[in-house]
Amino acid sequence: MELRLSKVIKRYGAGAAVDGIDLTFASGKTTALLGPSGCGKSTVLRLLVGLVAPDGGQISVDGRPLPAHDIEALRRRIGYVIQDGGLFPHLTAAENVTLMARHLRWDPARAAKRLGELAALTRFPADALARYPNELSGGQVQRVAIMRALLLDPEVLLLDEPLSALDPLVRTELRDDLRGIFRTLAKTVIIVTHDVGEAAHLADVVVLMRAGRVVQQGPFATLAASPADPFVTAFLATGNGPSSPRPPETRG
Repeated sequence: MELRLSKVIKRYGAGAAVDGIDLTFASGKTTALLGPSGCGKSTVLRLLVGLVAPDGGQISVDGRPLPAHDIEALRRRIGYVIQDGGLFPHLTAAENVTLMARHLRWDPARAAKRLGELAALTRFPADALARYPNELSGGQVQRVAIMRALLLDPEVLLLDEPLSALDPLVRTELRDDLRGIFRTLAKTVIIVTHDVGEAAHLADVVVLMRAGRVVQQGPFATLAASPADPFVTAFLATGNGPSSPRPPETRG
């Protein structure tokens, strides 16, 4: 699935969280939306999944305008991992993952099979599936959130700061696992982060934003070697997180 924003504007009060941006998210590629807090990264995700409507411009899916009349059908094609996981505390890990399966009245055997596949993919321990969120580690909570987002085998996966609340060791482990998951699934992935190292490590394309606008986009190596603006140089130099920036490995 290809997603495109054309001259999209989203205002909150007098300010524009997204200010007339043009972006294309290519099918099968991983894109990192990078930038400081408040630059509009998370708003882009909410626009793409239909949680908020643009005040100007157009959002298209595979060349067609976002279907506002049938947004629920679109959301089933998109997996969305919100900040801090967003798990329901009264449900076990397994129940959180299979929530939509129950809503759609899947056969229990089908749901159990899919749960097992996702636990293997995310390296989630089978003996922890019966635990509640408050009994899980931070890394396990995020793995459950990722499994839940992938349950329906969506064409697109959106992740909003999935690693921000984790300690450095867990963060590095899950970051490496995410890269493996992205490569295995070959889906369209958009990940929001303020961490330069995460963007470099995970993404085919990095989109650096500031004040609701795109400053520069392209492979991380291009941004690092040929910055289009002094802000690009300054932001990449900060690292802005525990991960050290490095160019991603070549992907086949």
